[in-house]
Amino acid sequence: MVLEDGQRTRRRGRQSKPISIIGVLGEILITAGLIVLLFLVWQTWVNNIFVSNTQREEALELSQEWNKGEAVKLAPDERADPGVPTVAAAPAQAVTFGTLIVPRFGADYTRPIAESVSLERVLNTRGVGHYTGTQMPGEVGNFAVAAHRTGWGDPFFDINKLQLGDSVYVETEAGWYRYVFRSLEYVAATGVGVLNPVPQFDGAAPSDRVMTLTSCNPIHTADERIIAYAVYDTWYPRSEGAPTEIAAIAQNLEGAG
Repeated sequence: MVLEDGQRTRRRGRQSKPISIIGVLGEILITAGLIVLLFLVWQTWVNNIFVSNTQREEALELSQEWNKGEAVKLAPDERADPGVPTVAAAPAQAVTFGTLIVPRFGADYTRPIAESVSLERVLNTRGVGHYTGTQMPGEVGNFAVAAHRTGWGDPFFDINKLQLGDSVYVETEAGWYRYVFRSLEYVAATGVGVLNPVPQFDGAAPSDRVMTLTSCNPIHTADERIIAYAVYDTWYPRSEGAPTEIAAIAQNLEGAG
């Protein structure tokens, strides 16, 4: 069928509609929204799982090195009485020196502990950071650590689920330090008193060995801090093997080796 000139003009008029600025803007906003949504899915789930697995693998590899005797050993005159926990000097910034094992967080839960609480160098990668200036594992005073509640592997996601008497193990080259959970506290983000040698008591001389775990609260926010306190209970030298309670972790190590 051949169109007359008038018909062609009318057809072109129906086919060529002006581009709407509002329509274009709407498409851009929809596209941007989808990109943000995909990023959130990646950051919240996919990347989170990847980071969590990486942190666990790093902790297991570190334990394997210690069990195989690949790490530097203490000289005879540096070894403490078996009944007294060995206390190592604080390492350099961002250096991993221990692992955290919390049965309440899962039978296979283990995360590396590195020096400092720098987001970029430690918390966003290694998992758990040691507050520089606080005491080391087994030392009289306050061994204080921090980790993300959500994101970057969710190391302390279940911190609020700790129950009275739960074990919190800190593993180092020398062995395992068992702390026992006592209580939770919620403080403002500026509440640095929890890092004192005697938490929340300025200038007090410590006589006990305590451990303080800090994270953000509520979930997905940083409005305040959730604090978990644990007290030192037992010391297990590496030569005597891992505590029975964390046998699952030990079996994982043997299987990986």
